[in-house]
Order: sequence, then C-alpha cells, then structure tokens
Amino acid sequence: DAIIACMGLSFKPDIDDLRESPALYVAEQLKKEGFDTMEVEPNLKSSATRPLVTVDDAIKQADIIIYLVGHTGFKNLQINTTKSILDFVGITE
Repeated sequence: DAIIACMGLSFKPDIDDLRESPALYVAEQLKKEGFDTMEVEPNLKSSATRPLVTVDDAIKQADIIIYLVGHTGFKNLQINTTKSILDFVGITE
C-alpha cells in the first residue's frame, strides 16, 4: 500500500493551532478510510493525540505527498520526482 504524507495539520500557515482545521479533518478522514498516512506539522514538537513525523522522514518514506497547509518551511523542499504530489495550497507554484 502507498504511504501518504499529510503535510500540515494546523488551521492556517505557520501556526500551531489545530482547532477546527480543515487539514486535520482531511488527514483524519484518510486514516478512517484505511489509508496508511504520516502526519507532519512542523510547528508542533509533539502531540498528545497523534504521532507526528518530521518533514525529512515524510519525504523519504511516503509515496504520495499531500500539501494541506502552506507552511513557509514546505517551500523549496527537494522531493524525488518519482513521488506523487498533490498540492492544495500552492506550495509548488
């Protein structure tokens, strides 16, 4: 099965607030549907409610990269071109 990296979980770019976050909802729905996901939120060091991975680990291990939040730190990442990338926030433009 493909591993999906959900890049960003916060409500908006460059903050650590997950309350009412559409990105968090998408990540949770993917997991509920049985997809193998990795969650990345660089503005949080850890989460009591969910396992988080680093940007580097997600890029190395995931088959599919989904940008859900336009964090500044996601811009100009070097990602292997064999990976599928879905950009819902304009990171790759």
